[in-house]
Amino acid sequence: MILPIIAYGDPVLRKVGKDINVDYPKLDELLENMWETMYNAHGVGLAAPQIGLPIRLFLVDATPFADDEDMSAEEKKQLDGFKKAFINPKITEESGEEWTFNEGCLSIPDIREDVSRKGTIHITYLDKNFKEHKETYGGLLARVIQHEYDHIEGVLFTDKLSTLKKRLLKGKLSNISKGKISVDYRMRFPDMKKRR
Repeated sequence: MILPIIAYGDPVLRKVGKDINVDYPKLDELLENMWETMYNAHGVGLAAPQIGLPIRLFLVDATPFADDEDMSAEEKKQLDGFKKAFINPKITEESGEEWTFNEGCLSIPDIREDVSRKGTIHITYLDKNFKEHKETYGGLLARVIQHEYDHIEGVLFTDKLSTLKKRLLKGKLSNISKGKISVDYRMRFPDMKKRR
């Protein structure tokens, strides 16, 4: 089932997610719905807060990046078919050179900005069978994971922009909250429900 994506301005996007356990109700169904929602919106990642759930869960499918001409053969191989659910993840370390990449977000449509992040991450997480993994990622994979991880920490990519950039985007962000935007996927806008 395709779920509406929560737009910028909703308080759920600012909550630090709670860990879940193996008894979490209908987890398989939730994961299926999240994959479907993400693909419908042409996303490469989706975090539970973006569908209104303040829990520590996100998905990543980096496969679309494997088609990018600018990627090395090694990077393409790493990205192609990379599809995972991360449950209760914890980034234990971020290291390496900071590098900038143009990021966007399904909850903040039509805004893309350059964001700097560290190049390498160490992360522990549970897969959908609640098996623990400790892994290290670099490059674009690290970035996609960092972006989704921020969501379960109540952080948005726009928080990482300069004060000036944030000021310039204020009107656009306000319009997103009010639903004054055209998107080709279902969304729920926080400032629209207040007017009813």
